[in-house]
Amino acid sequence: MIDFGIKDIIDIVCVAALLYYVYKLMKESGSLNVFYGILVFMVVWILVSQVFEMKLLRSIFDKLMSVGVLALIILFQEEIRRFFLTLGSQRKLGFITRVFMKSGRRKTKNKVENPSVMKIVRACEQMSKNKVGALIIIEHNMSLTDIINSGEKVDAIISAPLIQNIFFKNSPLHDGAMIISHNRITAAGCILPVSHDMNIPKELGLRHRAALGISQQSDALAVVVSEENGAISIARRGELQHRVATEDLESQIAEII
Repeated sequence: MIDFGIKDIIDIVCVAALLYYVYKLMKESGSLNVFYGILVFMVVWILVSQVFEMKLLRSIFDKLMSVGVLALIILFQEEIRRFFLTLGSQRKLGFITRVFMKSGRRKTKNKVENPSVMKIVRACEQMSKNKVGALIIIEHNMSLTDIINSGEKVDAIISAPLIQNIFFKNSPLHDGAMIISHNRITAAGCILPVSHDMNIPKELGLRHRAALGISQQSDALAVVVSEENGAISIARRGELQHRVATEDLESQIAEII
């Protein structure tokens, strides 16, 4: 008789949740085929070692597994780093904050909307109208220190004219990304990781790939203004939204800021 209790059900649910999260992480980083390959290898390993009890093959697979774990850590170091950053972020631990700070949340319910939101939106609208290319990254819970250090420090109050001047075609910083952190323009001309997702439409350029790349590796919001047609796009949580309406742009920026 098989002894199957509530602890086994919890164990199965936890493993399923872990596999789903790894699947989601691999999908966002464009490494889904590698995930399938690892699953196939694990199934074969279990069959060989536990079901068919093939001693020679089991010893070979055991050696491969011991070396393979180290190889996977090296191969997916960025994904693993992002996993732990996400796990420790305020968004994931928000329920703890809500338990101990209920009164504080009630006090901030009627807080006036941040005026910086409309300044960013107005700048994007004007650049869209004039077909000026732009890439704005708004930091959320995960720190973007490494990205900020790759560009030029600005540390200025958010204003629509300043954003437009930075992305003006003759500006030396117009090709890179602008980072907005702690309600200030922190840096400009920053270098972003580029997504290698094959599902990105070919008509979208490097700015869109960079926006998707940073959204896959952090919880930041990336806003892109196309230089070709003036369309505004948003990249967040590894997904790219093309031709975003002003209302949607405003609401998503407000959610972050």
